[in-house]
Amino acid sequence: MDERFWITTLGCPKNEVDSEKLNGRLAAGGYEPAQDPGEADLVVVNTCAFIDAAREESIETILELDGLRKPGSRLVVTGCFAERSGEELAAALSEIDLVAGFGVPVEMRTARRVVRAGTLASPAERSPHSFDLLELPRPPASAPWAYVKVAEGCDRRCGFCAIPSFRGKQRSRPLDSILAEIEALKAREIVLVAQDLASYGHDMTAAARRHKSAGSDIVELIGTAAQRVERVRLLYLYPSSLNDRLVEAIAGTGVAYFDLSLQHASGRLLRKMRRWGDAKRFLERIGRIRRLEPGAVFRSSFILGYPGETEEDHDELLRFIEEADLDWAGFFRFSREDGTLAAGLGEQVPSSLALERLRECSELQEAITAGRRRKLVGTTCEVLVDRPGRGRSYREAPEIDGVVLVPHSLPEGWLGSVRLIGASGPDLEAVPAFDLVGGSVP
Repeated sequence: MDERFWITTLGCPKNEVDSEKLNGRLAAGGYEPAQDPGEADLVVVNTCAFIDAAREESIETILELDGLRKPGSRLVVTGCFAERSGEELAAALSEIDLVAGFGVPVEMRTARRVVRAGTLASPAERSPHSFDLLELPRPPASAPWAYVKVAEGCDRRCGFCAIPSFRGKQRSRPLDSILAEIEALKAREIVLVAQDLASYGHDMTAAARRHKSAGSDIVELIGTAAQRVERVRLLYLYPSSLNDRLVEAIAGTGVAYFDLSLQHASGRLLRKMRRWGDAKRFLERIGRIRRLEPGAVFRSSFILGYPGETEEDHDELLRFIEEADLDWAGFFRFSREDGTLAAGLGEQVPSSLALERLRECSELQEAITAGRRRKLVGTTCEVLVDRPGRGRSYREAPEIDGVVLVPHSLPEGWLGSVRLIGASGPDLEAVPAFDLVGGSVP
């Protein structure tokens, strides 16, 4: 009987892509997917280590799965936490059989025995080996949409972020490799992701001159991807990279969705974060995009409690949120990360004060989001049904935004026009704009 595997994924969409690629590698190597972790011979935890809460969740998940797995199975920890603190994890948690990083695993010693990266090979192969996780093939998408990671690592050095220290410098994938993956996924919507998506191809300039398939930049990628799939969506754009050429390329796909990584609105505080911009520049850029594409949708994320954040900084952020009138926003308390600039800064903001500021921003944004959603009632739009009863227009990214509630009679993967008839907080309710034989719905 073939051995079975189970993968639990924590963290961001980029980790989900990594897990799908590991899934494909294990399946190709002779493993079969398990129905639950208790029947698996190999249990994998793909961890996140972006902030303290993510690391705590990773440890809790490792211990939970150790309690669920069957005797004789192997528990493997991979992902960001493994890459960032692999030796400490192996030493602290004897429950782990293997700690493996991103595709070039290193032998780790646990309290019980030495185990090797061959644990992630086929059942017949137990010797150490290396592989490039970024370029592994993956199975067809299990949903009508799929994430596609186009680069690994990041060349920026934001004051709060430790990702470059363990993900490394940016490494963009060749264009032909990305396009082949898009075609193999057979999804109707592709969501392009990377740590610094707008900088795709910058590290490949010389290679692009030598080899056309290496690609050139994000605009070329968007255009060629849009020829192969009905929807192309981008996540995580630095505002300083958002020029008119990129805006026009995004709008030209029909998915005018702009996920801007702003982090704050106070120019003084952003400079301490080693970030570009301020409220005035952000508002000018958002306004320009709205003039070029009136239907543009905006999402962003913000950090509360960064060292040195004053009440004046916070008030400036509140004013910006109100004036920017964003469709979606996420708010996060500052997490002190070893090895970052912010870890050594004075003027640390008390956690309770940061949480109070976060709640204030969240309440304001929730009201703005609800108001923008109510304004859509009575209009029509095109919706992709992710699963019976739930769909999304171009305005909603999968897993992070609200949804469009549709009749359960519409099958998964249906893409068509609906009329929006109601709104409840972040969610909308809709009915098909046309019946099955093409007549309009009154």
